[in-house]
Amino acid sequence: MEIPPESQMSDVAHEPHECSETDEELMVRIASGDTVAFRHLVERHQSLVIATITRMIGSAEAEDLAQQVFLNVWKSAPRWRPEAKLTTWLLTIAKRLVFNESRRRGRARLIPQSREAEDERPDHPDGTPGPDQQLLGKELHRVIEEALASLPEKERLAVILRRYEELPYEEIANVLSLSLPAVKSLLFRARNTLREKLGPYLAG
Repeated sequence: MEIPPESQMSDVAHEPHECSETDEELMVRIASGDTVAFRHLVERHQSLVIATITRMIGSAEAEDLAQQVFLNVWKSAPRWRPEAKLTTWLLTIAKRLVFNESRRRGRARLIPQSREAEDERPDHPDGTPGPDQQLLGKELHRVIEEALASLPEKERLAVILRRYEELPYEEIANVLSLSLPAVKSLLFRARNTLREKLGPYLAG
């Protein structure tokens, strides 16, 4: 099976299409080489994949790694079996790529997500908090991002999937290849660490 050209992948985000087919139905079509079905699948799930990768390692490599996730889906479609939710499979692929990237760097780090959005804001938008409040908001966001980035890989991903993507514990367990009690223990440790790091700041 040939891989769709990169230009086709990059066009996906700009050409939304309505699709009523289930993930399973799309995967059957993708397995036979249907690029339209592939485009629909990317449109449906790219936000989840990109957001998760961005929160794990920052925005610089997020789109490139997301593209690798979906190219993995394209190449592996003929062997895919609906034994778990497709989002679980996508996030499992993303986890492997993100962990590999973190190890390649030698250290994990996050780029605050709000940086680009903050740069685009008008200087004095109506109805927004004053300069002092905005500064405190930015500082708190930075501290939270740094605290999250300091967590071990699995703990950080578990927090992201639970807190930001609101995934059930069972799906997080499948993504991380852990038991349900292990995931709950992981999240417990991560939350305690975050409380310790953020406590002095929030108390002030």
